[in-house]
Amino acid sequence: MTRLSDTQLVILSAAAQRDDRNVLPLPGSLRGGAAAKVVGALMKRGLVAETATDQPAKVDAALNRIWRNDGDGCATLLHITDAGLAAIGIEPEQPDAGSASKAHTPRTGTKQARLIEMLRAEGGATIDEIATALDWRSHTVRGAMAGALKKKLGLTITCEKIEGRGRVYRIIP
Repeated sequence: MTRLSDTQLVILSAAAQRDDRNVLPLPGSLRGGAAAKVVGALMKRGLVAETATDQPAKVDAALNRIWRNDGDGCATLLHITDAGLAAIGIEPEQPDAGSASKAHTPRTGTKQARLIEMLRAEGGATIDEIATALDWRSHTVRGAMAGALKKKLGLTITCEKIEGRGRVYRIIP
């Protein structure tokens, strides 16, 4: 088992109790160089990791929720790792594989299911064809393909320009 100082134990225990597993805020008495030294030791051992965000935010000493800013001014947070949880005797939570796949399976008879069916058809479908068939606007079709199909369902959609028809979209297996 990893030997930790009392301060490191307090930091990891507090992070493990937070829903977002954020290491910050650190204990009130731990600031400046001392905070950097303790956190650096935890990061070196792989018990804590930096998580970059794409949101610009400034480090605020009063809130103490952001570790540092990167070169673009985006916030960098600190999170406890699975190794950090194990070091304090907590089993990392494993996502339930059954519920994850169930949550991302489209129901039959929905517009999303019809969209997938149109994109899996041999000839594929254009934005206008989908918009007409589903009574959607073109921006809704593009948003559904990018968000629901690509990001949530993990489907791969290709686009090909066909003479006389325009851009045709297809789901590739």
